[in-house]
Amino acid sequence: MGCFTFIKVMMILFNLAIFLGGGTLLGVGIWVTVDQKSFLDIFGTFSSSVLQVVNVSYFLIVIGSILLVIGFLGCYGAQKESKCLLMMFFSVVLIIFIAEVAAAVVALVYTGLAEMLLTSVVTPLLKEKYGEDDSLTHIWNVTMEEVRCCGLNNYTDFTNSTWYEKYGVYPAPCCNGTHPCNDTLAAQEVVPIAAMAVSMYLYCHLDQK
Repeated sequence: MGCFTFIKVMMILFNLAIFLGGGTLLGVGIWVTVDQKSFLDIFGTFSSSVLQVVNVSYFLIVIGSILLVIGFLGCYGAQKESKCLLMMFFSVVLIIFIAEVAAAVVALVYTGLAEMLLTSVVTPLLKEKYGEDDSLTHIWNVTMEEVRCCGLNNYTDFTNSTWYEKYGVYPAPCCNGTHPCNDTLAAQEVVPIAAMAVSMYLYCHLDQK
């Protein structure tokens, strides 16, 4: 198997996975929009809490649709060796990559303001409502366990809080070697860059055939 054939097959399989994942997200988004009750019956109270915070169905529909388009362009373009579809795939991924970089720059510029707003709003909320409001407590417990963090900043967010005064201990997730929940992890841009490189390789190689 030549290098071109191998890359072509991997491009097809990778984008087929993206296409199927996009279809799944789109299906779930439509399901939540059409029949939210059955969705909540299956996935329980946490889903209800999340849906109260953000209308996740429309988010899933948008993301699923984008992934469907990207997966189709990449998979079908590689399978048919279509320069037009490969260039469209490259363009879409490039636009997404540029948008991510722009968002990262904006986030970096306004990090101080965002942290100040979060600290002024979330920290008092944790001190007053954690342990009292079941929905807020459940969402924060799941967040701290999954992200392995403690509060927005650290355990001091719970010092002199309603929870601490009532039980005399910090929440369990704070005792497992955690880090602040507002730590910003570096964006991993390897996947979109690699996707653009592979699509451009296939595109240029077609000129030589």
